[in-house]
Amino acid sequence: MTTTLDIDPVKEAALIAAQNDVFRRSILGVTPVADAPQGQFVMTRGVAALGPEAQLALTRRVASFDAFNANSDPYGWHEMGVIDLDGTTVWFKLDLYDVDYQFGSPEPSDPAQTCRVLTLLLPSEY
Repeated sequence: MTTTLDIDPVKEAALIAAQNDVFRRSILGVTPVADAPQGQFVMTRGVAALGPEAQLALTRRVASFDAFNANSDPYGWHEMGVIDLDGTTVWFKLDLYDVDYQFGSPEPSDPAQTCRVLTLLLPSEY
């Protein structure tokens, strides 16, 4: 079994980023859910309060997001992004858990040991 210690950090970051990208695209059905890593998509009360049209627009923007940079994505995992929707800043954040959603994943690059939680939130809710 290969562990994270055996994988080149740059290759591991690229693998995790690709998995996170597939998961994000799956929230709109762009990627079949069966082909995506396991996970959940949630939003905070603040984002929910923006209303259904904003929620749909944000979901579409998150699914297609590709403007990752060193400030919001320092490890290259594509796990954090910032979106502006009509003057409202919204963040999305991907957390990688073990399969029971209790602890961090023991092997973040292994989909069999990792479940994702994608959260939409307002900066004030962080």
